[in-house]
Amino acid sequence: MHLLHTHAAAKLKRPSTNGGEGRWHSLLPCVLLLLLYKIFLHARVPLSRSSNPTNYWLHQPRSILLLSCNAFHSPGHFLRLQGRDSYKLNILASVTSADILPDEAVGKAQLPKGDTWSIHKFGGTCVGNSERIQNVANIIVKDESERKLVVVSAMSKVTDMMYDLIYKAQSRDDSYVIALEAVLQKHKLTAVDLLEGDELANFLVRLHDDINNLKAMLRAIHIAGHATESFSDFVVGHGELWSAQLLSAVVRKSGVECTFMDTRDVLIVNPTSSNQVDPDYLESGRRLEKWYSQNLAKTVVATGFIASTPQNIPTTLKRDGSDFSAAIMGALFKARQVTIWTDVDGVYSADPRKVSEAVILKQLSYQEAWEMSYFGANVLHPRTIIPVMKYDIPIVIRNIFNLAAPGTVICRPADFEFEDCHRVDSPVKGFATIDNLALVNVEGTGMAGVPGTASDIFSAVKDVGANVIMISQASSEHSVCFAVPEKEVKAVAAALEIRFRQALDAGRLSQIAVIPSCSILAAVGQKMASTPGVSATLFNALAKANINVRAIAQGCSEYNITVVLKREDCIKALRAVHSRFYLSRTTISMGIIGPGLIGGTLLDQLRDQAAVLKEKFNIDLRVMGIAGSRTMLLSDTGIDLSIWRDLQKDKVDIQKFVQHVHGNDFIPNTVIVDCTADSYVASHYHDWLCRGIHVITPNKKANSGPLDQYLKLRTLQRQSYTHYFYEATVGAGLPIISTLQGLLETGDKILRIEGIFSGTLSYIFNNFVGARAFSEVVKEAKEAGFTEPDPRDDLSGMDVARKVIILARESGLNLELSDIPVQSLVPEPLKDSASPELFLQELSQFNVDWAKQRQEAEDAGEVLRYVGVVDVVNQKGTVELRRYKKEHPFAQLSGSDNIIAFSTQRYAKQPLIVRGPGAGAEVTAGGVFSDILRLASYLGAPS
Repeated sequence: MHLLHTHAAAKLKRPSTNGGEGRWHSLLPCVLLLLLYKIFLHARVPLSRSSNPTNYWLHQPRSILLLSCNAFHSPGHFLRLQGRDSYKLNILASVTSADILPDEAVGKAQLPKGDTWSIHKFGGTCVGNSERIQNVANIIVKDESERKLVVVSAMSKVTDMMYDLIYKAQSRDDSYVIALEAVLQKHKLTAVDLLEGDELANFLVRLHDDINNLKAMLRAIHIAGHATESFSDFVVGHGELWSAQLLSAVVRKSGVECTFMDTRDVLIVNPTSSNQVDPDYLESGRRLEKWYSQNLAKTVVATGFIASTPQNIPTTLKRDGSDFSAAIMGALFKARQVTIWTDVDGVYSADPRKVSEAVILKQLSYQEAWEMSYFGANVLHPRTIIPVMKYDIPIVIRNIFNLAAPGTVICRPADFEFEDCHRVDSPVKGFATIDNLALVNVEGTGMAGVPGTASDIFSAVKDVGANVIMISQASSEHSVCFAVPEKEVKAVAAALEIRFRQALDAGRLSQIAVIPSCSILAAVGQKMASTPGVSATLFNALAKANINVRAIAQGCSEYNITVVLKREDCIKALRAVHSRFYLSRTTISMGIIGPGLIGGTLLDQLRDQAAVLKEKFNIDLRVMGIAGSRTMLLSDTGIDLSIWRDLQKDKVDIQKFVQHVHGNDFIPNTVIVDCTADSYVASHYHDWLCRGIHVITPNKKANSGPLDQYLKLRTLQRQSYTHYFYEATVGAGLPIISTLQGLLETGDKILRIEGIFSGTLSYIFNNFVGARAFSEVVKEAKEAGFTEPDPRDDLSGMDVARKVIILARESGLNLELSDIPVQSLVPEPLKDSASPELFLQELSQFNVDWAKQRQEAEDAGEVLRYVGVVDVVNQKGTVELRRYKKEHPFAQLSGSDNIIAFSTQRYAKQPLIVRGPGAGAEVTAGGVFSDILRLASYLGAPS
């Protein structure tokens, strides 16, 4: 060894005949040998693989030679060591070989396998500081499994810090020394917080040895200006070594016998050409048996992420390799379960950062988890699932910061116990997206029927090392399109242009087009394979959100449907499809216009009933906006209806209001409920229906307005899939409109509709009896809240006329409001009274006239009733005060009841009568609420 040191030093002193880089290259092999020798001297520990993981390299002469040669990409440097140089190198090999991998016989103790073992894996955030490491130790101690193996990642951010060390060193940035000191201090302070006595002392000795060795190795990298993958893997793997050593010591401190495992002694993997590794399960199993025979413990803390090659060279399982380590260990032990501890409650149905309505999935099949992982969902690395599938070992994803959450179980479908919430009958389990993609489209008539075209395309893509995410080909073979990462698309397009130059020039291919700024949206679910209509539902949701699909792919397994979209549409699309499958088709975004007496009462009814509707009928009614005449209130998730009157409101803007209510792409349906009596608001109905917004209203202005506008509105309603309900425009909460429509739809023919349509006037004439004065009864009705603020609006008869014209038009008569003769009950001299109060005072002047009419009716055995008539046979309508015999149904009313008689071909001898309360905020709001529920039923809610 001394001879090697002397020789290397002598080589350093020799002048070089080369200049610049040449001098560096001639000196570097010897510099590295010298540095490695210094590492060897500094370690001062027995040459045993288990004594100190960082000395592992010193016991592997083949590894040293391999790293030295690879580091400089010039094995010839070592070939120059002729004669004594070569001999001295062999001396080093022979000395270390005698102490590496002693050929010890495997102990008699057999490794127990099976359900007695549970595997736990804790990620970097779980062991991010001393408090979290202690928390992990507590979980391990409380686990009642007979045997447990715990796989840990490096402390949070440490892996990145280790990669940064390598980057700085090979960039010849001297700050790597300071960065390494930061790594030392992070682990030293954590150990001081957690450990004491011999455990602390032993850990700190190992930590300082490792840091000193790393310092020497990084110095070599700094001199060389380059680090091989093997060197990088060795340096980076120290984070797992330290966290596992710390955790095992903390578990022992809790009184549980615990052994540390350096998984480089057990896991053997073969690197592949695709920057991955393939586990050698047979050899790993042999080494595990040997390791266990020497470490008989029921609790083992093992390093994640790191492993060895068959040549005993340390390597890693690449990024996210700790999950992979846990799965491999689960397979080697044939464990009962593998639990992946993380910082989320489980696997979500979609990225919760993009979809606030995403739910935790209680269960996933291996295939579903695999698909979602591939398409970017933060579930598991796809390869993690492979080892456990063979033995049907379930993987459980749990949140270390929320132990009460049950997490997500990934297992075979046959093991599922389907939950009874969140639409478990939905064939789609989850949605995932991949951003920053480009679509490449190769098309031309010369492709059809020509063997090998697709092979040539993807061979060219492979040659530039690009990753194809998705492929779609038309059955006509006219075009092939595929998605690749956007950063790789230029190289792919250039390679295809070169490969197909002749075909392009000859016209056999028409173009190689690149569509940038794309994203992929994937819907995943094993039940999709057996459920018709999934694709239709998916694309219907995208269409309703006004999103264009650029390409589609579906595997024959039918476990996923993949679509390519514009990148700017991706989140909108994700919310739209998620809501369609998870929020149910009866989640409705509502905008309430007119929070007055009727609108305010409706909001109170919604508040009281919303929870019941959601729980029992899966109807989710969300009021996203409330607009009055001057102010409005908006919410992105739904207004709290228990406090809406007290919330801060903005100045009303009807266009902004509608855009907000309809702009929530995560809610599949929108309805505007107009509780005003305003003609301006009613004039917007046609536009709202055109935009796919349902409309519900008690406002009579639209259906009793100009005939051409009414006909245009009804034509649109019949031609579209958008609903327009207006039951409360006639008879408040009574089913008058629906009864009339039902008669017509079933083929009956309307002859005559006659009724008392005004609850106000019904109350007045029901109470205008005996010696009571007419003005007194009108005043009483106003005080009871039955009239409009100005009673003349009721007494004029125009409200009844509007209801008559609505029913006439529903019956097929094309009448204008002006075609209806109306008998006003407002005395001509009082039409221009200055105020409602003055009107009521002056009305008493006409009490004598009213008393005379009442007496005449009584003398004839009749009563006075204010009615509206639709005479379909003669195509006319009237509104007037009539007299009816006391035996007539119209004479039997009380309070503010309405009554409507339908005379039809089926009901010619005895009219069909609908009777009930026809006035008041409660019943009118109830009628509107009934229309809302009817809309929900039409949209798919259970009836």
